[in-house]
Amino acid sequence: MILKKKEWGKQMIKLWHNSSCSKSREALNILEIHGRKYEVFEYLKGDFSKDDLITIMRQLNITDIKDMLRHKEDEYKELDIENKSQDKILELVVKTPKLIERPIIIKDDKACIARPMTNMTDMLGINYGK
Repeated sequence: MILKKKEWGKQMIKLWHNSSCSKSREALNILEIHGRKYEVFEYLKGDFSKDDLITIMRQLNITDIKDMLRHKEDEYKELDIENKSQDKILELVVKTPKLIERPIIIKDDKACIARPMTNMTDMLGINYGK
Protein backbone atom coordinates (compact mmCIF):
# COMPACT_ATOMS: atom_id res chain seq x y z
CA MET A 1 0.00 0.00 0.00
CA ILE A 2 1.42 3.39 -0.98
CA LEU A 3 0.62 6.28 1.31
CA LYS A 4 1.37 9.97 1.01
CA LYS A 5 3.92 11.37 3.46
CA LYS A 6 1.23 13.19 5.42
CA GLU A 7 -0.45 9.81 6.05
CA TRP A 8 2.67 8.12 7.42
CA GLY A 9 2.14 6.76 10.92
CA LYS A 10 4.83 7.50 13.50
CA GLN A 11 5.31 3.85 14.53
CA MET A 12 5.12 2.41 11.02
CA ILE A 13 8.18 1.19 9.14
CA LYS A 14 8.75 3.28 6.03
CA LEU A 15 10.50 1.83 3.01
CA TRP A 16 11.97 4.19 0.41
CA HIS A 17 11.45 1.73 -2.41
CA ASN A 18 12.46 1.21 -6.02
CA SER A 19 10.58 -1.76 -7.45
CA SER A 20 13.28 -2.23 -10.11
CA CYS A 21 15.92 -2.83 -7.43
CA SER A 22 16.43 -6.43 -6.25
CA LYS A 23 17.63 -5.29 -2.79
CA SER A 24 14.57 -3.10 -2.40
CA ARG A 25 12.30 -5.99 -3.37
CA GLU A 26 14.20 -8.25 -0.96
CA ALA A 27 13.64 -5.77 1.89
CA LEU A 28 9.94 -5.66 1.08
CA ASN A 29 9.79 -9.46 1.04
CA ILE A 30 11.51 -9.73 4.43
CA LEU A 31 9.06 -7.25 5.95
CA GLU A 32 6.15 -9.28 4.55
CA ILE A 33 7.52 -12.67 5.66
CA HIS A 34 8.04 -11.36 9.19
CA GLY A 35 4.59 -9.75 9.32
CA ARG A 36 5.88 -6.22 9.81
CA LYS A 37 3.57 -3.33 9.02
CA TYR A 38 5.16 -0.95 6.59
CA GLU A 39 4.50 1.89 4.22
CA VAL A 40 6.08 2.09 0.78
CA PHE A 41 7.35 5.41 -0.52
CA GLU A 42 8.26 5.30 -4.20
CA TYR A 43 10.94 7.95 -4.03
CA LEU A 44 11.68 7.86 -7.77
CA LYS A 45 8.40 9.70 -8.28
CA GLY A 46 10.14 12.64 -6.59
CA ASP A 47 7.55 13.54 -3.97
CA PHE A 48 10.12 14.67 -1.38
CA SER A 49 11.99 17.83 -0.49
CA LYS A 50 15.43 18.93 0.67
CA ASP A 51 14.03 18.98 4.20
CA ASP A 52 12.96 15.34 3.84
CA LEU A 53 16.51 14.43 2.79
CA ILE A 54 17.98 16.37 5.73
CA THR A 55 15.65 14.50 8.08
CA ILE A 56 16.72 11.17 6.63
CA MET A 57 20.38 12.17 6.94
CA ARG A 58 19.78 12.84 10.63
CA GLN A 59 17.97 9.50 11.00
CA LEU A 60 20.86 7.75 9.22
CA ASN A 61 23.27 9.60 11.52
CA ILE A 62 25.26 11.00 8.60
CA THR A 63 26.39 14.56 7.90
CA ASP A 64 27.41 14.19 4.26
CA ILE A 65 24.62 13.65 1.73
CA LYS A 66 27.10 11.74 -0.46
CA ASP A 67 27.01 8.92 2.12
CA MET A 68 23.48 8.07 0.95
CA LEU A 69 24.09 8.32 -2.77
CA ARG A 70 24.85 5.86 -5.54
CA HIS A 71 28.34 6.92 -6.62
CA LYS A 72 28.38 4.65 -9.69
CA GLU A 73 25.35 6.22 -11.35
CA ASP A 74 26.23 8.13 -14.52
CA GLU A 75 24.40 11.17 -13.15
CA TYR A 76 26.71 11.24 -10.12
CA LYS A 77 29.65 11.89 -12.43
CA GLU A 78 27.75 14.00 -14.96
CA LEU A 79 26.50 16.34 -12.24
CA ASP A 80 30.01 16.52 -10.71
CA ILE A 81 28.59 15.68 -7.27
CA GLU A 82 32.06 15.36 -5.70
CA ASN A 83 32.72 19.07 -6.26
CA LYS A 84 29.37 20.49 -5.14
CA SER A 85 28.31 21.94 -1.80
CA GLN A 86 25.97 19.97 0.44
CA ASP A 87 23.14 22.40 -0.30
CA LYS A 88 23.64 22.10 -4.06
CA ILE A 89 23.81 18.30 -3.84
CA LEU A 90 20.53 18.25 -1.90
CA GLU A 91 18.90 20.30 -4.68
CA LEU A 92 20.30 17.96 -7.34
CA VAL A 93 19.10 14.85 -5.50
CA VAL A 94 15.56 16.21 -5.29
CA LYS A 95 15.69 16.69 -9.07
CA THR A 96 17.52 13.38 -9.67
CA PRO A 97 16.18 10.86 -7.11
CA LYS A 98 17.89 8.01 -8.97
CA LEU A 99 21.03 9.09 -7.08
CA ILE A 100 19.64 7.87 -3.73
CA GLU A 101 21.00 4.56 -2.46
CA ARG A 102 18.26 2.09 -1.75
CA PRO A 103 16.45 0.72 -0.01
CA ILE A 104 16.18 3.10 2.92
CA ILE A 105 14.28 1.79 5.93
CA ILE A 106 12.89 4.26 8.49
CA LYS A 107 11.47 3.31 11.88
CA ASP A 108 10.62 5.95 14.43
CA ASP A 109 13.59 8.33 14.41
CA LYS A 110 16.17 5.92 12.98
CA ALA A 111 16.97 4.86 9.46
CA CYS A 112 19.35 2.59 7.62
CA ILE A 113 20.33 1.79 4.09
CA ALA A 114 19.68 -1.93 3.73
CA ARG A 115 23.02 -2.73 2.10
CA PRO A 116 23.83 -5.24 3.38
CA MET A 117 20.33 -6.45 4.27
CA THR A 118 21.48 -7.14 7.84
CA ASN A 119 21.53 -3.36 8.38
CA MET A 120 17.74 -3.47 8.16
CA THR A 121 17.19 -6.75 9.99
CA ASP A 122 19.46 -5.71 12.87
CA MET A 123 17.73 -2.33 13.19
CA LEU A 124 14.29 -3.98 13.24
CA GLY A 125 15.26 -6.97 15.40
CA ILE A 126 14.53 -9.52 12.66
CA ASN A 127 16.43 -12.82 12.75
CA TYR A 128 17.80 -13.08 9.22
CA GLY A 129 20.60 -15.26 7.94
CA LYS A 130 22.57 -15.44 11.18
